[in-house]
Amino acid sequence: MIQHKNIEELTAFSAGDNTLLKEVWHRKNDAIDLPYSLAYAYLEEGHHSLPHILHKSEETYFFLSGNGEITIEGEVLNVKTGSTVIVPKGANQYVKNTGSERLTFLCMVSPPWNEEEEEVLNEVHK
Repeated sequence: MIQHKNIEELTAFSAGDNTLLKEVWHRKNDAIDLPYSLAYAYLEEGHHSLPHILHKSEETYFFLSGNGEITIEGEVLNVKTGSTVIVPKGANQYVKNTGSERLTFLCMVSPPWNEEEEEVLNEVHK
């Protein structure tokens, strides 16, 4: 069965790490059995997500627009439109918008994101 969604029609919410998020595909919401979950996320100018750790899942980020930084285990990588980054399971990570426009990106989590396996930390340590 073919399934289709339009990101513009999905409702955004603030995730536990303060990223604005739209869940695109997740087996808890959809009649699918994918080995991953997919979300569309964004951060407004000057904003950042809270550091967080996915203890049992890897996360792949694909940056769609804007400029920013992703910090993984203290290593800072500059990202921009077209950048892709894989975050290994168990890594402390967060994303920061350093540009002058919205930073948008897709987040693919495998196995699918599970709230019980995510640890959100309260502050950014530099």
